[in-house]
Amino acid sequence: MEANAESRRTLSDLSVGELEAWLAESGFKASHAEALLRAYYESGDEAGWGEMLLPRGLVEKLRGEFLVNRPEQVARQVAEDGTTKLLLKLRDGRTVETVMMTDFREDRVAGCVSSQVGCAMGCDFCATTKTGFERNLTTGEIVEQFLALRREAAAVGKNVQTLVFMGMGEPMLNLDNVLEAVRRIAPNELGALGWRQITVSTVGIVPGIEKMMEANLNIHLAVSLHAPDDETRAKLLPMGKRFGVEEILAAADRYQAKTGRPVTIQYCLLKGVNDSPEQARMLAELVGARRMHVNLLWYNPTGLSLKGVAYERAESEAGEAFVAVLRERGVVAHFRRPRGRDIDAACGQLRRRAAGQDVGTTESGAGSERA
Repeated sequence: MEANAESRRTLSDLSVGELEAWLAESGFKASHAEALLRAYYESGDEAGWGEMLLPRGLVEKLRGEFLVNRPEQVARQVAEDGTTKLLLKLRDGRTVETVMMTDFREDRVAGCVSSQVGCAMGCDFCATTKTGFERNLTTGEIVEQFLALRREAAAVGKNVQTLVFMGMGEPMLNLDNVLEAVRRIAPNELGALGWRQITVSTVGIVPGIEKMMEANLNIHLAVSLHAPDDETRAKLLPMGKRFGVEEILAAADRYQAKTGRPVTIQYCLLKGVNDSPEQARMLAELVGARRMHVNLLWYNPTGLSLKGVAYERAESEAGEAFVAVLRERGVVAHFRRPRGRDIDAACGQLRRRAAGQDVGTTESGAGSERA
């Protein structure tokens, strides 16, 4: 008997061991589990099963027990540069964003996935935070975003090369599901993306950084700093009141020492807020001796903030002066290449537009206002 659609899990909710147990209980060989999941991950849906020699009735049984079709796509935007943003509807009707970003190489793309529906961090210049926090995503819902990106890339003859957790939500507050998703996306047995191809970004949740370090998954860490001092940072990111800049960077030091992976510092330049030469010098003093890489971002205006502030993108001259100060002091720094200038590519914008809410302008691009 087919299970009710609302009660069914997605196939990507299952680990290999869980699918093995289900197969055995259903009268099939447990040894089919890994091959079934690998084919599902490779194709992004059940299409890969058509080339497998499987027992009669198994595919029908799987379709009846699990949701094997991709989440409903309620909106899709494609920019002139090829950046593609998807709004996916989950089983409970909530929506989540995921982005496919162009790469310097023609044959590959980068993917950006969300970890939560909405976000509770309250970062004042972020569009996602305006909708508030609704819930954590399940492991399967995170994996399904990756599979959706894989399908999008394959449709245009490309491969997903890297994946970043920089979409909606704070990954460290849903870390168990994030890490379990990584364990399915990265290894050759399933998603085969590779551990070093994955980056998890945080606004600076120190216990989460420590927990990710203990998981020892050999993945990259990115810290959204956005200010070199606690006072400025606390105005932009409420979490700055709980964890200071030095405490966050000390945790990043420990992560870098344990994993050997250089940490990326993300810094979104806001006109008249954090873009002065003095702040550049302060940032250089913080990260210069740490071998960390500074990723500078051009802000994508999103209308009035929660505090009623209309943040603006830093002037080009101020940005160039900022990066010059960093480089003069030996800091490895560059600007993230803007993508998706002509669509709602920044985090949270497409979801808000679909809900009929103000999203500001789209003059910058994907990831340019990730808090």
